[in-house]
Amino acid sequence: MKQVPAAFGVFLLAAAVSASVQAQQNTPLPQDAASEQERAKDAVDLDQVIVTGVRAPKSIDKIPGAITLVSKEELRHTLAITEDATAVLARTVPGYAESSQAMSNTGETLRGRIALRLFDGVPQGSPLREGGRNATFTDMGVVDRIEVINGPSASEGIGAAGGIINYISTVPTKEGSEFRFISRYSTQFKDDSAGWKLGLNYGFKSDNQDLVVALSRIDRGMSYDADGRRVGMNTSGSVSDSVARNLFVKGGINFGEDGVQRVQLSYSNFKIEGNGDYIQVEGCRPGTCANPVTNTSERGHIFGSKAEFNDFQQLNGLYTHGDFFGGNLVLNAYWAEQAMRYLPENGDDRQLVWPLPVGAERIFDQSEIYSKKWGFRPSWSRSSLFGVDGLELRAGVDYVYDETEQRLALTNRLWVPPMEYTSVAPYVQLSYDLGPVTVSGGFRREDGELHVDSYTTTAYRNSVFVQGGGVEYTENLKNIGAVWRIGGGWSVFGSYGEGFSLPNIGIPLRNINVPGQSVDRIRDLQAIVVDNREVGFSWRGDRGSFGGSYYNSRSPFGTSLAVDPATNDFVLNRAPTEIKGVELNGEWRFNDQWKMTGLYSRIRGKTAFWNSDLRGRYPAGGLTKPIGVSDINPDKIGASLNWRFNDQGDVTLNATKLLDRDLYGSDTRAFDGQFYEFEEHTHGYTLFDLSANYRFEDFGRVTLGIENLTNKQYILSWSQVDFYKNYFAGRGRMYSVTYEYTF
Repeated sequence: MKQVPAAFGVFLLAAAVSASVQAQQNTPLPQDAASEQERAKDAVDLDQVIVTGVRAPKSIDKIPGAITLVSKEELRHTLAITEDATAVLARTVPGYAESSQAMSNTGETLRGRIALRLFDGVPQGSPLREGGRNATFTDMGVVDRIEVINGPSASEGIGAAGGIINYISTVPTKEGSEFRFISRYSTQFKDDSAGWKLGLNYGFKSDNQDLVVALSRIDRGMSYDADGRRVGMNTSGSVSDSVARNLFVKGGINFGEDGVQRVQLSYSNFKIEGNGDYIQVEGCRPGTCANPVTNTSERGHIFGSKAEFNDFQQLNGLYTHGDFFGGNLVLNAYWAEQAMRYLPENGDDRQLVWPLPVGAERIFDQSEIYSKKWGFRPSWSRSSLFGVDGLELRAGVDYVYDETEQRLALTNRLWVPPMEYTSVAPYVQLSYDLGPVTVSGGFRREDGELHVDSYTTTAYRNSVFVQGGGVEYTENLKNIGAVWRIGGGWSVFGSYGEGFSLPNIGIPLRNINVPGQSVDRIRDLQAIVVDNREVGFSWRGDRGSFGGSYYNSRSPFGTSLAVDPATNDFVLNRAPTEIKGVELNGEWRFNDQWKMTGLYSRIRGKTAFWNSDLRGRYPAGGLTKPIGVSDINPDKIGASLNWRFNDQGDVTLNATKLLDRDLYGSDTRAFDGQFYEFEEHTHGYTLFDLSANYRFEDFGRVTLGIENLTNKQYILSWSQVDFYKNYFAGRGRMYSVTYEYTF
């Protein structure tokens, strides 16, 4: 990409990013910021500037940490293959787990922990009840780029134990009006595998105002594995046999002297809903039957059941003033409402009475999570603080209110009581450029309170009464780091940062089965504080770039997932955790036609087999239990080769390889001689994808995509370990053709 001065790069990015990431479209920088940037001697690419986590446009080479930017081009290449919202992350972000290929994102962690997902800065889902559905919330056709903060961070609020993934919406780039028509057809050449998409985007831009309106509908057919069998319907929600509808509107106006002020408002309404035409047929694993087969689906409908869905809405407002007391003022307010319904199940914990009377018929029920939230985030930043070149201050306060509950929808029973969380979090961040060295540090005070009213658990949990109450969460979170730009394109960094999150509170609340409990005495509700130590390096040259990092993240009272053998439902293990990892990524341009990218990730984690005794008889165990595939994926290698054969067309071949992994650990508790053991084995696989596109001068762009090019039969990594009805194969070869016309 053409190099531009840092001042111009920061100005243009501020004019292109969305409201929630606190940038300004078509708004000049404050006078002192502009003069400071004009004196910067180094140049940056526009695609090497980030706003997520730092709340203002900032060059990546001045941020002490591992950052991944997923560009519009990388998004386009992935969308040529699949409409799955997380597939692009699995292909481009080293520490991101494999895509579940479903509406559910269970197991899709970042560096082995849950990431905070944002859409234009607004949290998707709720940390109070992580339902594994917060990655399917919009049509990816309205996403302009994705900014990923790898590793724990408190900069954007609670829930970022693994990092931050911010999807940033598109903005108009051309003066006047522009329409973009999008259509897509995909098939595996089975009678019910066809899928299609229709979309229309409108963009308008003038000197002081802009508008984006996007409409789309995606109708997906059934998925088949490489052996020609239908893939089973995911118990937490499938994208197969579903319809997704999306409406997105964003508009803004600049005003005041030189357009230094801006007001912007955006609205998103997305719903993906199952058609309900298929039911899951459970398979059997090797060693449990004579003819092992994966889960599949057959036509049918469970009487009385409702369609599974994700229904997400949000309203996001922004006011900015680029010269407010010499700095940049940002006032951001948002509202969001999110509902997630799951497939019907007849598990023990869903029965109306328990134990079931002899001869009684088991009932099916469906859980549904409902969440609403609003927040207000004022902030102010200033460069050349106190007249000192290179000294920058960013300060603000985040307020958020989140209310979440979970019900068994068919019988209208409360499963997880309404949980209310209110948080006020002031923060301050300083950075100082000392020639080739940038030093930064900050402080954030998390001051939150959880409140839950009294409730009664389900029949399976003995219908016990739980006394309501509140839990206060206060934490001082720090970060410090430094970047040294050595010269010749090389730089090194070191950092220490802390992240704050809540456990999946709904799980321990709904699992209480002993009388006499109260909310404020449940130890599993304690917060998760993760500290991350990281060192890394990067190199950027005229023809490529290369970088790597090593990290160690620890939590004295972390979480990992396990399955209750009695209910086959997830339970939380609260014990110390430590996760270490190595990440490498790079890009090389051989010439104007050929480009190659690559990445590597290796993550290993340990936790304890037991936590400290509530009565003080013994401490928590040592870090002797490996953390398995439900939290940490096997080693990953990714590569892509792009051939731009002329100005109108290119071809991209992508490969992703997950390696074999064998985990084993054991420990004996001295207190009572109890022996614990953990063992897990997963087998790797390699997938190839191919896409080719050509832009005709007067007829638009045509793109051909082939997912799983070699038609590889494989089992998803998280399906290789026996959880609840989770034995799924991955998709076989799928063909797609996309047509776009802009006018």
